Amino acid sequence: MTIKARRQSVSGGTILHHAASLAGAALFLLPFVWVISASLRQPGLPPPRTIEWVPQPIVWTNYLHIFQLVPLGQYIVNSLIVVALAVPITLVTASWAGFAMAQLHHSLQRRLVALAIVVLMLPVTALWLTRYVLFNYLLLIDTIWALIAPAFMGSSPFFVLLFYWTFRRVPQELYASARLDGAGVLRVWSAIALPLARPTVIAVAVLTFVLYWSDFIYPLLYLKSERNYTLPVGVQLLQQMDRTNWPLLMAASVVMLTPVVGMFLAAQRLFWPEGRLAGIDGR
Repeated sequence: MTIKARRQSVSGGTILHHAASLAGAALFLLPFVWVISASLRQPGLPPPRTIEWVPQPIVWTNYLHIFQLVPLGQYIVNSLIVVALAVPITLVTASWAGFAMAQLHHSLQRRLVALAIVVLMLPVTALWLTRYVLFNYLLLIDTIWALIAPAFMGSSPFFVLLFYWTFRRVPQELYASARLDGAGVLRVWSAIALPLARPTVIAVAVLTFVLYWSDFIYPLLYLKSERNYTLPVGVQLLQQMDRTNWPLLMAASVVMLTPVVGMFLAAQRLFWPEGRLAGIDGR
């Protein structure tokens, strides 16, 4: 095959790849676009029988109205406080646990991995009563610390396993040489292991943000005072006030989804491997 034919083949493959990527992106973006469109319809109107991409007239005051009906501003601040504390705490504790597992003997590693998988298979409902009793004993009920407390245990065994699988791929010689130079465990973790696990750190940060931002069950179980409610509970309160006012409900949904979409857009470029675009310019 000549060089020209190879370049044409690469160019054709690149075009198909980007066309498939655009089609996949459109498939996932269309529901979000529809929610935005539905949030701009006149209040009180039922959902349209057909897809209405541009409502007539466009009612921007729906977003102001939902903040007047319920104190969404306070709920957003509470949710931001939760994720601002839970995300870094999860990154530290989950990476510590994963790094410690990667330093153990292989047989013990396999046992801990099996234990983590068993814990992942436990139904979430089995933890509700136990956690409530524990948090009540610790006087954490009706405080945001009841929502943040799982972060001190890594939030999820899945996050610990992600760090473990990343750290175990790092050559043990790097850790050994750092210890010979006098580096302690925390120094090896922060200066060697964590920088090499940057994609995992970003992935766990995004997943943790989504986990705590969209959490509805635990705020409903542990919070009693309305001033401590988070955004998902606030959206539920808005729905209870008027279940048929779809434009207002869609506006609240957009408010809740926007930070998650923004978090993904801010982080997705960090997942893009360096030099991935080299084939586009013909090199």
